[in-house]
Amino acid sequence: MASEHNSADESAQDDTLFNQLALPEAVQRAVADRGYTVATPIQAAIIPPILEGHDVIGQAQTGTGKTAAFALPLLAKLDPSQKTPQVLVLAPTRELAGQVAEACQDYGKHMKGMKIAAVYGGAGYGEQLANLRRGAQIIVGTPGRVIDHVKRGSLDLKDLRCLVLDEADEMLRMGFIEDVEWVLSQTPEQRQVALFSATMPREIRKIASRYLNDPTEINIAAKTATASTVRARYWYVRGINKYDACARVIEGEETDGVIVFTRTKHGSVEVAEGLQQRGISASALNGDMAQAQRERTVNQLKSGKLKVLVATDVAARGLDVERISHVINFDIPDNSETYVHRIGRTGRAGRSGEAILFIHPRDKRSLRDIERRTGQVIEEMILPDIKDINKQRIAAFGEKVVKAAEGNLKEHEKIVADILEQHDIDPIQLSAALASMVHGDRPLLLRAEAPQKLSKAHHHDNTSHREPGQRRGRDDFNSGGGNRHDDSDKDYYRLDVGKVHGTRPGMIVGAIANELDISGRDIGHIEIHHAYTTVALPNNLPAELKQALRRIFVSSRPLKAELLESPPNHNAPRHKHTHKGKAKPYTKEKNYAKSKKPKNRAGRAIDRERKRNSGKKAHRGKSAHAD
Repeated sequence: MASEHNSADESAQDDTLFNQLALPEAVQRAVADRGYTVATPIQAAIIPPILEGHDVIGQAQTGTGKTAAFALPLLAKLDPSQKTPQVLVLAPTRELAGQVAEACQDYGKHMKGMKIAAVYGGAGYGEQLANLRRGAQIIVGTPGRVIDHVKRGSLDLKDLRCLVLDEADEMLRMGFIEDVEWVLSQTPEQRQVALFSATMPREIRKIASRYLNDPTEINIAAKTATASTVRARYWYVRGINKYDACARVIEGEETDGVIVFTRTKHGSVEVAEGLQQRGISASALNGDMAQAQRERTVNQLKSGKLKVLVATDVAARGLDVERISHVINFDIPDNSETYVHRIGRTGRAGRSGEAILFIHPRDKRSLRDIERRTGQVIEEMILPDIKDINKQRIAAFGEKVVKAAEGNLKEHEKIVADILEQHDIDPIQLSAALASMVHGDRPLLLRAEAPQKLSKAHHHDNTSHREPGQRRGRDDFNSGGGNRHDDSDKDYYRLDVGKVHGTRPGMIVGAIANELDISGRDIGHIEIHHAYTTVALPNNLPAELKQALRRIFVSSRPLKAELLESPPNHNAPRHKHTHKGKAKPYTKEKNYAKSKKPKNRAGRAIDRERKRNSGKKAHRGKSAHAD
């Protein structure tokens, strides 16, 4: 029988300080380094029973501090002198596995001899095998890759002391429960199990009753399922298409990092392309991307090099980036649980956050379900207008100028002084000219709004999912890179991806701009052929950037970029990709003869006609022979 500890309200808990918990000095130092002093409710409730060796079930929403709740006490119980695996953490996605491994590494940085190995799909075996051979006490991985290593003999679980199932309900939803049970069956009988899940469906309860021994159950229920620091709003999809609406929110409000959620992988690519074309630094994150590229994209979001991440729900699992100011639900989630997980990416660490939901009038019932689930009224919003966007652009440009003014400008000051001395020009006019040169071709301010011309498709369905490459109306945002313009000052490269690999222009622009840290506006004309692509890039790229360009992955393939000696002829006729050989002509009789269907009246008639014809041919043959 499970012992249970229920918390109906997070605020009702007395604050527990980390220094009141029985954690060793090395772990306490790591916690202090992060600036943490007060434990969250789930940390305060889970850490003591894990330290005491009890099996535990922790039910809490995302963003409540689950990782530290199991990582800190397990690190406290670790024996660094023992080089075999002592703790195994199973996570549903490689993103979450990487996040947990990174957190464990940080919390255990003051523990000598402590090693962690992350094993998950989508990454090569070489580094993982090397880490396992060196000896790691903590293994963090996805079920499939853990099973692979166990069967290979590269991962031995005989000395395992504790198994953690993180986000068990998500593993159930993704079909990993049989794999999880197989891993559990390979662990010693006397081992500790900690199970964490946002929800507790019947299948998870069955696993708990089968594999956990008298678990302590912790259920952390907040006043609402969303953080009190998150403001929730919705916008009815009407009048303006969703791409422009998304761009208006990003540009018209005070945003830092933004996550845009879509339902599908294809949708994540399309939305990222649409935002890139509107001059916004955006990149997709989905399961089709190579793992190294996914990690680089997340790191760029964390560092501020990337403004917007367009992600699917599975790809964003475990994503923890403090600078996320806005979560935009481009596609309405399938259920209220998914909505809660999505918006849990903002409003963290006491910061305020914005959650915006794009819905159709037909989605009113889903909206009400979400309100009931979260216990929060979601208010309707008005999209930012041109004035709002221009105000934010001016503010951002001003911040950039002020930041630049704080640097060492002595060399430039002399140049500017010489210009003022030699030419009759007003200092403000000179400053404006320099600012214009720095900003480039894209206008700093948007023009006044003009009535938007909607296509028939827009009138038919207000989703307005226009293809990112399609011509935009006067009300749309200015385009980024990849358009036809004067590329005479650029070099052309041949890339080893094409239409056959599912490549789209926005994927090329996003990958190159992110990896080479250049603006999308610096990328010229892109021509996608059947098996390869040509792209115009700034001339005289440094050697290290050319090497980086070869290693970039698009559509899960390295670009292997090669510099072309001369620009390609874009006006040359394209040859269609055809199959070798000629297709055999279709005839009703041949088609029928190959059919395995029962003969109907028409089929029997064909048989009779075939017999008659064969009889006539035979008769004519005999006559000729007789003559």
